[in-house]
Amino acid sequence: MKNLHVLLVEDNEGDVLLTTEALRSGSIVKKISVVRDGKSAIDYLVDSASSSIELPDLILLDINLPKKSGHQVLQFIKNSENLKQIPVIMLTTSSAERDIEMAYKNYVNCFITKPVDVQDFINAVKEIENFWMNIVTLP
Repeated sequence: MKNLHVLLVEDNEGDVLLTTEALRSGSIVKKISVVRDGKSAIDYLVDSASSSIELPDLILLDINLPKKSGHQVLQFIKNSENLKQIPVIMLTTSSAERDIEMAYKNYVNCFITKPVDVQDFINAVKEIENFWMNIVTLP
């Protein structure tokens, strides 16, 4: 089984810490890259795609980000020939029907509303890891 590189696009420091802790507690994720705003996410992906820097195998993307929204980042990814195959999971506090519809309209692979309870949040991240790393076959 391949050890994976996850790109976490999240501006909330608490959620960054919880997510990285949950992912590091497993044995599948070898690298976690963190960017804290939408513009930096796009810059990171452009730099990775045009150089020898490793593209992520999976992207965890918040919607409410500074500089560019998660929806704008998702559109950029899914409209980029060399990035669109990377699975993108919206992991956000939003449960608004508009956000869910817009995300799927722009080809998000999965939409998850962040649980409020800390342990439920950690469990949700572990389930993401289990599903995307153990059940799904990634390119």
